[in-house]
Amino acid sequence: MPTNPNMVAIQTVTVGSGGAASIDFTSIPQTYTDLYIVLSLRSAHSSTDDDWYMRINGVSTGGTYANRRLYGNGATASSASGTGGTSGAQIYGGWNNSAGGTASTFSNISIYIPNYASTSTYKSISIDGVQEANATTAWAYINAALFQSNNAINQVTITSWNSTWAQHTTATLYGVTSSAYGAKATGGIITSDANYYYHTFLASGTFTPTQSITADCLVIAGGGAGGHSYAAGGGAGGLLGYTSQSLSATGYTVTVGAGAAGTATAGSGADGSNSQFGSLTASVGGGGGGGNLNGNGRTGGSGGGGARDTGTGGAATSGQGYAGTNASSGNYAGGGGGAGGTSASGVGGVGSSAFSSYGSATGAGQNVSGTYYFAGGGAGYPATGAETAGGSGGGGRTGPGGVINATANTGGGGGAWNGSAATSGNGGSGIVIVRYAK
Repeated sequence: MPTNPNMVAIQTVTVGSGGAASIDFTSIPQTYTDLYIVLSLRSAHSSTDDDWYMRINGVSTGGTYANRRLYGNGATASSASGTGGTSGAQIYGGWNNSAGGTASTFSNISIYIPNYASTSTYKSISIDGVQEANATTAWAYINAALFQSNNAINQVTITSWNSTWAQHTTATLYGVTSSAYGAKATGGIITSDANYYYHTFLASGTFTPTQSITADCLVIAGGGAGGHSYAAGGGAGGLLGYTSQSLSATGYTVTVGAGAAGTATAGSGADGSNSQFGSLTASVGGGGGGGNLNGNGRTGGSGGGGARDTGTGGAATSGQGYAGTNASSGNYAGGGGGAGGTSASGVGGVGSSAFSSYGSATGAGQNVSGTYYFAGGGAGYPATGAETAGGSGGGGRTGPGGVINATANTGGGGGAWNGSAATSGNGGSGIVIVRYAK
């Protein structure tokens, strides 16, 4: 039985008053990961129990199927193996209730077929069933079967060995998907609000729609590290939002950029790494903050700040963030730019709140009084000794108490450091969030 609860009913068969020679599922879609079939069987055979069989894709060639099974009747347990019914021309499923047993009693059987759409592997099949007639003959069994073919499964047929299926016999075929119930794609962490499904990628992966969709995408690069010695804050990773992207049912590569590692030696912090969704233009990693006396900030998605006393803030990438600020002579080093603005007095530049609804639905970003920010700049080191805050959106702070790294998966810039035997703050890793309408 599958452990994944995300099952979609594909087809249900209910036998009418005239009975049925077989239960047949045809034209099975190839868009799920696994198949799951639930049977409630009773045949018209005069005995208390009957046997049922299964064929795949209508194949009745000898040697195509194999079986291994354990079974018992409440008194003894046994096992059997072989090539299936009639020398491997079909799968022997097990026992089912029939007309000679207790009235209105149906057997309960489940069939699980993983990887059914593969064209390069044989198909393993597990069967779990009970034939409960509330009488002496009452079988319970588990069955391991094999369809020895590389062909994808597009048809399943269930037949009675001795008779036909009785009225009220039912069978339901489910498709099992790795996506959340109702979602139209796989990949990332899936959440939803009243209007959208969200796929949040905290690390690189693949986003795969199960049908053609129109989606919005938020792509944030990794933040830059803060500088060391008279140092400035790191710039936030570049932030890009795309709307109304037409996506087909194929895999899209998602790259989540790493935040830059802090430095323990005097100088500028390193730049963050780019993020990208599919073929969309990558957001640019944040610029490292200037370090050592008068060092300049680095260019990035948002620019790093300039180091004391005359360092110049690094430039930003157009449309992705803001420049870092210049140092103030004898006062403070510049803060790194954020996706929502530049810094003031060494404080990290504010991140963007334009995608607050994404944060509310996914828990990503930095929550400030109910508003979610992304890609805040890192703080520059103050000469006054007072603590300096990072920009809302995960930017790292700095001050006498030490450096705080930028928050992971916000794209925030790292805080600066001016002491010894310590490193400047790391930039925050990036994030990619894809959403589409329910």
